[in-house]
Amino acid sequence: MPHKIAVIGGDGIGPEVISVALDVMRAAGADLDTTDFRLGGFRYLEDGVILPDDILEELRKYDAILLGAVGTPEVPPGVIERGLLLKARFELDLYVNLRPFVLPNGHEFVVIRENTEGTYAGEGGFLRKGTADEIATQGSVNTRKGAERCIRYSFELARSRARKHLTLVHKTNVLTFSGDLWDRTFREVSNEYPDVETAYNHVDAACIYFVEDPTRYDVVVTDNLFGDILTDLGGAVAGGIGLASSANLNPERTAPSLFEPVHGSAPDIVGQGLANPTAAVLSGAMMLDFLGDSKTAERVRLACEGVPGSGRTEEIAAAIYANLVQGET
Repeated sequence: MPHKIAVIGGDGIGPEVISVALDVMRAAGADLDTTDFRLGGFRYLEDGVILPDDILEELRKYDAILLGAVGTPEVPPGVIERGLLLKARFELDLYVNLRPFVLPNGHEFVVIRENTEGTYAGEGGFLRKGTADEIATQGSVNTRKGAERCIRYSFELARSRARKHLTLVHKTNVLTFSGDLWDRTFREVSNEYPDVETAYNHVDAACIYFVEDPTRYDVVVTDNLFGDILTDLGGAVAGGIGLASSANLNPERTAPSLFEPVHGSAPDIVGQGLANPTAAVLSGAMMLDFLGDSKTAERVRLACEGVPGSGRTEEIAAAIYANLVQGET
């Protein structure tokens, strides 16, 4: 039975990289029944639609969602991000953001970012906006349930890996409320996983270690904002953001999970054939893994090994196809 996939190509280079990802997955043997959804900044500029509830309910019927990228310079910051990406994460309860990184030396580590709380929850507002006395507040929402389920997922993942090591990243010396909740929850849950070695880093120290010695990490768990920043840094140290894949997971599978490359819509290079499709292809492999098609996912991942980190889209795609064919002979 084919996997029912909702495809949101989105804006900018999104459709370009998603097209390659779908072609590679199918060439590797994936049976995909895809439906395109016209959503993104371009759609908002046309008719004001971002992610209405009726389309959200339609998306719930699919096995997974594959997203290219969204955002256009003509739309104010936050409109599409909050109205589409964050709405999907919150409403579909995609509470685990999973981002793997493979370093040039072959070391692989994973960052798990809590995906539905923290400063991204939208608590805050303005007072006397536009005046000399303007005040802006931005709160951080942290619940025991939200932290614990993300931490527990991270321990389970760490337990399944050879090294069995999990690092909590936060800023407990300054964020004494949210940090305390995360730290206490982490230590309490760790008692159930005596086979998993644990560590703690302040987020500023982790930024240094990501650059100087990322091999110290196996699995990292952190909150929403810190995870957003750290995973972009992880992409850079692993060879570039064009190689960084990600999954927004609903582990209980009560709604479809969403898979997307970490990079943005890159409007400055759209239509020039310069977009690196590797991150989108690897995100597709993550999707196939989550859907239970691990053999095909592994073929896709192996086909991405050794491909150019930069160059024309068609050249990188050709290298992936060549590796795929070579791997099957």
